[in-house]
Amino acid sequence: MRAKWIYIGFGLGALVLVFLYLFSGISPGVWGYALPRRAKSVIAIIIVGAVIAFSTLVFQTITNNRILTPSIIGLDSLYVLIQTILVFVFGTAGIVAVSRYVNYGLSIVFMVLFALLLYVMLFRREQQNLYFLLLVGIVFGTLFSSLSTFMQVIIDPNDFLTIQNRMFASFSNIHVDLLWLSAVLIGCTMLYIWPYLKYLDAISLGRDQAINLGVPYDKAIRKFLIMIAIFVAISTALVGPILFLGLLVVNVAREMLPTFRHTHMAAVSALVSIIALVGGTLLVERVFSYSAPLSVFINFVGGIYFIYLLLRGTKTT
Repeated sequence: MRAKWIYIGFGLGALVLVFLYLFSGISPGVWGYALPRRAKSVIAIIIVGAVIAFSTLVFQTITNNRILTPSIIGLDSLYVLIQTILVFVFGTAGIVAVSRYVNYGLSIVFMVLFALLLYVMLFRREQQNLYFLLLVGIVFGTLFSSLSTFMQVIIDPNDFLTIQNRMFASFSNIHVDLLWLSAVLIGCTMLYIWPYLKYLDAISLGRDQAINLGVPYDKAIRKFLIMIAIFVAISTALVGPILFLGLLVVNVAREMLPTFRHTHMAAVSALVSIIALVGGTLLVERVFSYSAPLSVFINFVGGIYFIYLLLRGTKTT
């Protein structure tokens, strides 16, 4: 019964915020211009919010840790490095001349290839520790960030502004074709992983319990990691990196919904993610007049919540 009211509450909250975002503050003469642009942003928010929430939920399940996100393996840092290299090599004029489809494709391909290479190298032996993968991901993420910072320091300041714009998530300058392309890629990935979604509830019990229940654990983990890499790559290439969004919305859903079933947690996490993104966009546009990007506010709140989770875990141990 409580779960039903939670669904209704978050669903109504998301609908109200989407309605306010679509129709508030539009003058009668500019409906034809403003409404399609806002609808495009809402579609991007729904796609990115659902993908980030689901990938973070699965990642926390397979690592059995509530404070980890897929960003820990360095995909966000790799995205920033790719954008930095493009500007470093071609300059601002060159990066503008590069098709947005080429940039989108390069970002996805390199991030997925990096993740697959990481998985193949570290999972070559069956009993490889998953936390060793996370450690190597942290090391690579630090390396990518260092390389990006080095190139950003020595380039022209005008070129650095171009990189800086790509370092923060934006839902306002997305091409419609990229939205549909992202939706198709996400749909194909879901078809790939669909037979293994039923194992998530058992995997949350731990490796030994999952194997005893008949779960093909190692194969399922590999497929879930590939799915996470694709989802994170798509969302990051589409709008840019949002570090703490997944951590924030998944843990809020866990607190609000006392259940182990991932179907329910995934739905509530997606609704919370949509509420956070639409509400944050309204706040940035109406209150702060675009003085700071949305990802700054989400990372600020998410960072505080991350510290709270660490402190609470320390006190309970």
